Order: sequence, then structure tokens, then C-alpha cells
Amino acid sequence: MHLLVCLVLLICCGVATTAQNTSEATNVTAAHSVHVTHILGFAGAPNNASGTLSVQVDVLQFQSSGKPAVEVKLASVQDVIVGELSKQVGGLPMTMGKAAAPYGGGRVVSLFAHKKYDTLTVQYVDADGGIHGAIFQLHKGEGELFRNELLAKGARISQRDGDATRRRTEEVSSESN
Repeated sequence: MHLLVCLVLLICCGVATTAQNTSEATNVTAAHSVHVTHILGFAGAPNNASGTLSVQVDVLQFQSSGKPAVEVKLASVQDVIVGELSKQVGGLPMTMGKAAAPYGGGRVVSLFAHKKYDTLTVQYVDADGGIHGAIFQLHKGEGELFRNELLAKGARISQRDGDATRRRTEEVSSESN
């Protein structure tokens, strides 16, 4: 009887270990995705549509609920730019509250009435050689992570930032001479 119990426990542990290893392998190959708002730019995707932006094996895909997925090959991505966006929240009630606050208190209310977002701009070339751009709005802090994921999967990024910094440094050193 004890032998039978030990055998059943051994089989259960073996099945659990196999299931755990399978789920780990699935996570490694899973696509990186984030919830975004497509501001504009992807052909076939409606403007201001919420959906999921994901990096598959060799494509960047935007999937809005109930709509077909829109894809761009990562090899055609020419540049990825991350920016910041601040939006005022609260609408008319918040605006009225700021106006009613005494002694300039509306400025303090304004500090808390803004929500910050990241913007992700993707410049890509289509099959006909035309240059296009798409702009997405992400939660704060996700833009840089998603940009790094695109780089790791094969997207290219121009070196404008480094060139601009170098030019500013050269201008300062030449002005001081």
C-alpha cells in the first residue's frame, strides 16, 4: 500500500515538473506586447483606437478589438522615437475647480490634474518604398522598454541624438576659442 502511494506521488511530481518546464518554454517564445492607443499612422488601423501593440518574431503588430491585425515587418522599421506627453484630466469639473480655488490655488490643482504618457513613433518603409510613420500612446515608462524590445528584434534607429550632442559640444568648444 505504501509503495502504491509513493508511486502515485512520484507520477504527480513528474507531471507537475513537465508542465512547469513547458510553460517556461512558452514564456520564452511569447511575444512582447503592451496596451496602447494608436494615435495615427498605421494603414488600416483607425485613429485613436485602443489595442495591443506586440513584437512578434519578425513583425510589429497592432491589434484593435474586433478589427484585423495590422503588421509591419521589423526589417522595414527605419527609426523608433520615444517621447513624453502630458494630458490634463478631469474635464470641465476640474477646470471649474481650478477657477474657483482662491489665491491662485488653481495652479496647485493643475499640478495634480495632469497624467503623463509615453509616445512611441515608428518610422517604416512600405513594400513600394514609401516612408510612413505611426504614433502610439503608452503608459509612462513603457515607451523605452518597448523601444529596446524592437531594437533587440532587429529594428533600426537613427543616430540623430548622438550627432546633435556631438554638434552642440563642438559648437561650445569652437565658441570658446
